[in-house]
Amino acid sequence: MGRTASHRCAGKVVRAPTVLAALALLVLVASPPAVAQEKVTVGALRFVSSGALFVAQEKGYFRAEGLEAELKFFDAAQPIAVAVVSGDIDLGSTAFTAGMFNLAGRGGIKIIAAQAREKRGYEGNAILASNAAFANGLRKLEDLPGRTLGITQVGSSFHYQIGQIAKLKGFDIKQIELKPLQSLSNMAAALKSGQIDAVIIAPHLAKALVASGDAKLLGWYSDLDEYQFGGLFASPKIIASRRTSVEKFVRAYQKGAADFAAAMLARDGGGKRLFDPTVAAPIATMVGKYVYPSDPAADAIAKVEASTFYVDPQARLDVADLENQIAWYKSQGLVDAAVDPNAFIDLSFVK
Repeated sequence: MGRTASHRCAGKVVRAPTVLAALALLVLVASPPAVAQEKVTVGALRFVSSGALFVAQEKGYFRAEGLEAELKFFDAAQPIAVAVVSGDIDLGSTAFTAGMFNLAGRGGIKIIAAQAREKRGYEGNAILASNAAFANGLRKLEDLPGRTLGITQVGSSFHYQIGQIAKLKGFDIKQIELKPLQSLSNMAAALKSGQIDAVIIAPHLAKALVASGDAKLLGWYSDLDEYQFGGLFASPKIIASRRTSVEKFVRAYQKGAADFAAAMLARDGGGKRLFDPTVAAPIATMVGKYVYPSDPAADAIAKVEASTFYVDPQARLDVADLENQIAWYKSQGLVDAAVDPNAFIDLSFVK
């Protein structure tokens, strides 16, 4: 007792620790080495419009391609584009802006797949009036001239949308005073406090503002027009140096888009949105984990379903619409006249 246990083997004493060490070595030799995951950093906003990205992450599609996708979150679209150009992140997924198109025109960005889209029959961004402005006669979109409207930044997607609303409703965008407020949370706060008369804002925020009685709904942008709201993009340097990795990322991203579309975009014969609990709820739960991380699961599911943008199941870009966007930004002096979309829209990744 008290001595190291031992075994007799062929007349020799073999101590137990030696046997255990040999067995451990055998296990190590027999076990295949773990496959290293290549890290890819992706910039995004915590919006339902990034649903394809979130689903691909939660379902393990990136990992199945040998990628470790690290999601980095921002407060506005333009900083994501800047981070891609600077190399702080590898890819970005967000709304298109004038600044992004200028960066792309200077060779800093390649647009490679679609994100969300404004499409008739699917609620996207909403146009809201403050309670004070509504009481003061702002009841419809034609009443916007002479009012103040909050946007994130000059040249943002919200800037583009109010430009299209002005054109469709027959007034000059210069008749509206635009107030750049840098983030959607600032826009919502300014609307609630009556510092601005109106906003165009993401549906998950719009519906919460209306439901709480802090704003009035004037309309949905998708009832007026369709357009390619956002996309997936990377720097030419990343594409050249890590093309295989980008191809893997896009394949996984497309699977996420297909799953999101199948679960969240169903409609009945009359065009009404349908959310089959057995199909939509699991996907909505995945998306809600990122968009509403502090909400109970049931609340998050309901909010995701109420805020779902249209997503192309194959993540295909509407190239003609992108060309229209760039032409409008040029007409406003926000995108350089020399910017050529054919130079930075890369359709080789989406098969």
